Amino acid sequence: MSLFDLLFKSFKSDPLYKLEKDCGYHFRNRSYLKQALTHRSITSNPRKNYERLEFLGDAVIDIVISKELMKEFPESDEGILTQKRSALVQKSFLSSMGRLLNLLDFLIIDSTVDLTQDKIAIKQAANLYEALIGAIYLDKGIEPAKRIILKTIWINRQEAWKSVNHKGHLIEFCHIKQLNNPKFLITDVSGPDHQKLFEVHVKIGENVYPSGIGSNKKDAEQNAAQNAIEILME
Repeated sequence: MSLFDLLFKSFKSDPLYKLEKDCGYHFRNRSYLKQALTHRSITSNPRKNYERLEFLGDAVIDIVISKELMKEFPESDEGILTQKRSALVQKSFLSSMGRLLNLLDFLIIDSTVDLTQDKIAIKQAANLYEALIGAIYLDKGIEPAKRIILKTIWINRQEAWKSVNHKGHLIEFCHIKQLNNPKFLITDVSGPDHQKLFEVHVKIGENVYPSGIGSNKKDAEQNAAQNAIEILME
């Protein structure tokens, strides 16, 4: 066997090679990829775990998705665009993208963290996806990060937009967790009659959660419910 064959065999046996192959992206700097897969339970050093990359990836996803939405819906107002983007960047959908790439199989995490719990697994898969996007952005810039986003989030966008019932999910979550029933409060209505924007806050007990905005009351309630769910699941 030639030296080249030995090196190629060694490269293919690297567990991260499969991840790179599935993503369709190979890192110049593997340290970014390793950091993107390292949970805080392994190290609290912010330059060694995925949290900073997750933060960056979240921003990259937002800008890429926002631009694609403006191209696909050139006549839609801010409320519609916000609603559609919210469905694409919600934790549950990002988690499904993380699972699509089997990112949990590569997570470097302490054995005391129980990934058999759905709540933990959903959060980790979403975090890993965002961290991966952040790592790719640092490694080679916006274009390769955009390609991954388009072939995962964007290509599956219709699935995310199919009747996402955040309000029902929130009511069910509160019931299971024995919390007060959520109240949906309209806090602002702005804009002309033909292009109104509604702002709604969710109140659960004494806690008020970040507002949701929509072009009608129903959409605003759904977006507000989504914001509340994401905070409650942190």
